[in-house]
This record gives sequence, structure tokens and C-alpha cells, in this order.
Amino acid sequence: MEEAAAAVGALPPATTAAAAAAAAGAEPSVGAAGSSPRRLLALLGAKLCTWHIWKTIVLGQMLSMFICGTAITSQYLAEKYQVNTPMLQSFINYFLLLLVYTTMLVFRTGSDNLWQILKQRWWKYIIVGLADVEANYMIVKAYQYTTLTSVQLLDCFGIPLMMALSWFILRARYRLIHFVAVGICLLGVGTMVGADILSGRQEGEGSDVVIGDVLVLLAASLYAISNVSEEYIVKNLSRVEFLGMVGLYGTIISGLQLAIVEHKDIMKIQWNWKIALLFTAFALCMFGLYSFMPVVIKVTSATSVNLAILTSDLYSFFLGLFLFLYKFSGLYIVSFVIIMVGFTLYCSTPTQTAEPRALPQPSSAGLDNAALKLEENDGDTPAVAVQFSRGETVVVSTN
Repeated sequence: MEEAAAAVGALPPATTAAAAAAAAGAEPSVGAAGSSPRRLLALLGAKLCTWHIWKTIVLGQMLSMFICGTAITSQYLAEKYQVNTPMLQSFINYFLLLLVYTTMLVFRTGSDNLWQILKQRWWKYIIVGLADVEANYMIVKAYQYTTLTSVQLLDCFGIPLMMALSWFILRARYRLIHFVAVGICLLGVGTMVGADILSGRQEGEGSDVVIGDVLVLLAASLYAISNVSEEYIVKNLSRVEFLGMVGLYGTIISGLQLAIVEHKDIMKIQWNWKIALLFTAFALCMFGLYSFMPVVIKVTSATSVNLAILTSDLYSFFLGLFLFLYKFSGLYIVSFVIIMVGFTLYCSTPTQTAEPRALPQPSSAGLDNAALKLEENDGDTPAVAVQFSRGETVVVSTN
């Protein structure tokens, strides 16, 4: 009986009242039963309404606004001025990164200097730079072959791939709530695509849907590689190193590709101050996106950042209501809310990092036995007494 009383006393007040009522053969009180949902809501509110969650939401939506700026300026260039030069636009961004961040690496000293980085990790940054450049090019090129709906849906393929890469490369470990949150975000994307179809934003069937869909899947895969690499570099090395090396190799790769595939399109541009202003706005938005994204990734993760920027298409649509006279649908508001709920749930519980397994140290059996024998003898070694002629005794210990 004393153990039962102690157990009941250790329970919360609501649970204690319910247990006491059950022991007496009576029904639990309404107040005891009703306090559980209130307590659950209070715990949920305390978990979600934190400075870290709100900061993550705000930072993620700032990235979405940068992407929205690049989309709007690119659409203006394509529709109003018939300028389709995605590689030229990317080249300007990489060149700005080169001027700012690669120059910073040149003037650094020690192991953070540009030359030391090139000696140690040059080939790794070639892979990262190539993945980033080609992902930007392929996703823009895909719009010429497939529909807006296919691009929006297939681009989400990068999120589960990013989670898989983070699992093996970054040793990230997810909980059930993370998978549920990703599912909710993808549901929001599906709602947004449905709204596009109902409002008439779906653009034809494309000239070759298969080629366009393959380009989107390749771009999503390359984005996943680039973003996971960015998270590793930013959290283990530095943000300036990542941006400086991407700027260096991105400028070289995009410059070569620009000279090969877009030199004729560039010659056809009828330059004026409006086109120059749109190019400038695009470059500044891209530069802000690249400069700011490592800051957000260091606070959160590459996966959470990609969940946050799912709302960028919605911001583009809201601006398009005034700029391009899009047709409004209430499903866009619903999709925005669904995506934000999923993103908030994902950020509410941090992912865990698996500890690497310690490898056994190679050793000799003979040395191990000898060391074990010495340890056993250490506790049994008696003190030695030495008698001097003057009658002094000195105790010598082997410990």
C-alpha cells in the first residue's frame, strides 16, 4: 500500500485525481479529463513559439523573397524583351562572388589562404562548382521543354534525396516528425500545383516533355549535392571559403559554357537601360541569395532551407497578380499555410547527429599481457624498508 501511495503521489495532479477516482470506483472528474488536452496544447505552443523557430521561419522566407526576385526579373526579360540567357545571368552572379569572396581568400593567411585551399581541396570544389552551375542551367532550360506543373512537382525530388545524402554524408538522423513534416510540405506543393491548373497558369505541353522532366530531375539531384556539400563546408570550414571557391570555379565553368552555348543569344540582345536594370536586379538577388543562404544553413540545415523556399513560387504568384495579371485562387493561400505548417513542424525538433564508431586500436597480445601483469603487480607491491647506520629508516615505495 505504501508503494502504491508513493506511485500515486508521483503522478501529475490531473492524473492523481483520475487514479484516485478510479480506485474508489467512481468516474474521473471532468476537470481531470479536460486538463490533458489543455496541457498538450500548452506544451505544443511552448515548443513552437520559441525564438529559434521564429528566427528560422523569418530567415527562410527571406531566402524565398530572393528567389522570387530572380524569377520575376527572369520572366520580365523572357516575356517582354525576349532575352533567354540563363548562363549569362549565372555568370554575372559567380563573377560577383569571385570579386568579393575569392578576393577575401587571397588576402587571408595560414591554412585559410586561397593557395592552401587549392592545394588541399581543389578537385572537391570543382565537383561542387560544376554541380551548382549545371543545376542552375538545367532548371531554367527545362521550362523550354516541359510544363510549369512538371517542374514544380519533379523539383521536389531533391528533398528526399537531400535527406538521404545528409543521412550518409552528414550522419543526420531523423525522427518520425521530420518525415511527417516533409509529407505535409509536399502536400502543400501539390495544392499549389492544383491551384496553377485551375487558374490557367499551366503552360502548354512543352516541345518534349520527357527531355524537360529529365532535366528537372537532374537539376534537383545536382542541387541536393550542392546544398549538402554547402552544409558540410559551412559547418566544418567557413562560409567565406565555400562562397569564394564556388565563385572561382563557377566563373570559370559558366564562362566556358557561356561562350559555347549562348554567344549567339547574347549578340541578339538589344541593350537599353531597362534590360540593364533587370540584369542588375537579377544579379543582386542571386548574390544576396548565395551570400545569405550559408548563414541560414549554419543555423538550420540544407533540408530545412529547401523546405522553406518552397514558398518562393507563391511569392512570385502574388507579385504576378499585379505584374502579369494572374488569376487568383484561394488554393494558393491554403497551399502557403500547409507549407508553413510543415516547415514549422520540421524545425520544431532538431535532427540528431550519429556519433562515428570508434575503431579498435591495433596492439600486440604480448604487450597487452605484460601491461596487464604490471597493473596487477602495482597494487601488490610492498614498500621496501632500508636501514641506515645512524638508525634512520627510509621507506622507498615503487608506486
